[in-house]
Amino acid sequence: MADVIVVGSGPAGMMLAGELALAGVDVAIMERRPTGELTESRAGGFHSRTIEILDQRGIADRFLAAGQTAQTARFGSTVLDISDFPTRHPYGLGLWQRRMQPILEGWIDQLGVPVHRGREVVGSVQDETGVDVGLADGEKVRAKYLVGADGGRSVIRKTAGIDFPGWDATRSNLIAEVEVSEEPPSGIRQDETGVHGFTLMEDGRTYRVITTQRQLSSGDEPTLTDLSDALDAVYGTDFGIHTPTSISRFTDATRQAATYRKGRVLLVGDAAHIHYPAGGQGIGLGIQDAVNLGWKLAQVVDGISPESLLDTYHAERHPVGARALAHSMAQTVLQRQDARTAALAETVNELMSMDQPRKHVAALIHGLDIAYDLGEGHPLLGRRMPDLDLDTGDGPSRVFTLLHDAEPILLNLAEPGHLDVTPWAERVRLVDARCTAAWRLPIVGDVAPPTAVLIRPDGYVGWVGQGTDQGLTDALTLWFGPGLSSR
Repeated sequence: MADVIVVGSGPAGMMLAGELALAGVDVAIMERRPTGELTESRAGGFHSRTIEILDQRGIADRFLAAGQTAQTARFGSTVLDISDFPTRHPYGLGLWQRRMQPILEGWIDQLGVPVHRGREVVGSVQDETGVDVGLADGEKVRAKYLVGADGGRSVIRKTAGIDFPGWDATRSNLIAEVEVSEEPPSGIRQDETGVHGFTLMEDGRTYRVITTQRQLSSGDEPTLTDLSDALDAVYGTDFGIHTPTSISRFTDATRQAATYRKGRVLLVGDAAHIHYPAGGQGIGLGIQDAVNLGWKLAQVVDGISPESLLDTYHAERHPVGARALAHSMAQTVLQRQDARTAALAETVNELMSMDQPRKHVAALIHGLDIAYDLGEGHPLLGRRMPDLDLDTGDGPSRVFTLLHDAEPILLNLAEPGHLDVTPWAERVRLVDARCTAAWRLPIVGDVAPPTAVLIRPDGYVGWVGQGTDQGLTDALTLWFGPGLSSR
């Protein structure tokens, strides 16, 4: 059916499919839901690095036009302002997933990605050359690679035999969209149980409500009665809730796949990691997983790179996911308001008012501190490439504009002709440019300007030149396969 089948049409699945399509890979999405419309409340936006990634593909403006920028990072009750960070997007974006998904759907539709809806995947079996994918209707399809983007209860993860260790839930929340007979109080309330609150939605009639249940619940789909009981326990009334358009439950269960790859099966997004939404990192983690994996999988499918390149996906993204999960658990603790937690929160808030702790935690939340372990060298190595203004032979540009087609870029900032990439000329775009801007990284600060930078399609730096081309051939071979003259 396709070189790659992606199971799940959430943001991570669609982003991965788009990345593969940009690389010319035959990819298809299988989705069990009959439509792409979401009725329930899910993610409420994303942070700075995710906006940067969308900017790298030339589609950030579509999301920015639909949402509202704000300082979205919080730790405890403190808002962590990143307006002084060196990024074109020193903010987060408030945008509910139900409005986010149609924008991504429009993008992958432009790229020609087919989405097969109402096709539930129930299992898979892989061999040395591909994966047989079983559907609920008894049909089987085959692909070279299978990617599970099918959420926390991932069928793909389970049938591949990938363990999902972590921590069981200790609390559960209800989130719903309802109408009320009595006007509820505005804002958020915290107590010894957790967080509660009402937000009036755009229609001026419906409220989005969130509440923490007194007793841990899971399993069956929650009902209006469950929500009424939970609200009454907190407020002494349920405010006459009625006419629900959605009611769902989530918990603080925290788990991470033991491996993000098992042979020809890979995982992205919630299929690879689940956590409580405190901190708001979930959807960004999934999109960043997809962008890290997409170009690597494309090169393996096309026979450009060996399968071992896929191992770098787990090596790079698993530690990032583990750190985000630990942060989420820390955030969860601070949502309770008993006396001991209040004392801890007061100490944390005091720390967050200091410049260095603020920057450290805010960069983590926004994904601006990621540094993949690519060995010793220039501080840029393994970090996101800054979106600097450039003067090129084709006129003014900026780094992210060069990445719109998800091509690797060798940015030469020394004299033209300084670097020879002839064996990789069909895969790596050489751009001669000048840059007069300061090279400044979040947390790190100013760094010495390089003479050349090898920028991977995901926007991370795979090699840094400091006056010579030492190590360039090795880096090109590692990330983009053997040169044509080496085959």
